[in-house]
Amino acid sequence: MAHVNKQPQWLTLSADRVTVRLSRPSEANGVQVDSLSLRAPTVRDIRNAQAGGVDDDEQRELNLFASLAEVGIKDLEGLTLKDYGRLQSGYFRLVQDDEL
Repeated sequence: MAHVNKQPQWLTLSADRVTVRLSRPSEANGVQVDSLSLRAPTVRDIRNAQAGGVDDDEQRELNLFASLAEVGIKDLEGLTLKDYGRLQSGYFRLVQDDEL
């Protein structure tokens, strides 16, 4: 029997973008939002994120997610931990290799 990877209801995934519905509205770029989208990263995005947080894994991740979501780092820091976890989960589903 094949393993079924069930997608959460708060997650919308396409080939080049993931959208995460937040558990509560948050501020992004000066407006209240109920979801955030991350575009698929390029190698350049990863390299730029690493350049901005050389010895800090958390900072590198914040740099990357802020770039992919086109929001400020402070906006991401204002998310609840639950919603940031959703963003992380969405990102990892976006970049995982397609199963055969």
